[in-house]
Amino acid sequence: QVQLVESGGGLVQPGGSLRLSCVASGTFRSINVMGWYRQAPGKERELVASMTSGGRTNYSGSVKDRFTISRDNAKGTVSLQMNSLKPEDTTTYYCYVEGYVYDAYYDRNYWGKGTLVTVSS
Repeated sequence: QVQLVESGGGLVQPGGSLRLSCVASGTFRSINVMGWYRQAPGKERELVASMTSGGRTNYSGSVKDRFTISRDNAKGTVSLQMNSLKPEDTTTYYCYVEGYVYDAYYDRNYWGKGTLVTVSS
């Protein structure tokens, strides 16, 4: 079945960098959108960055000038290069995929389990 596996989270000092990666595996026929969300305890999940299969990107205003999203469609992966990290970036980051699995009539949303990013001195 479908699995989204994130990696790359960890501890970094303010101003440092991390690179998150996500591998989407399973019976996907096609994937339209891949991206990253983050969610702090007790708060709603919010978009960090996303990219369509055609390369169109969308960024949260708070990360627009610091983070860069990329995709490898052949490998079914999406990455998030995070630079100039701030303490307020600390939270769990979730991989997101919107796409079709084989024999599906409609596209669906899929989520990874999350990877923790901690920005602290």
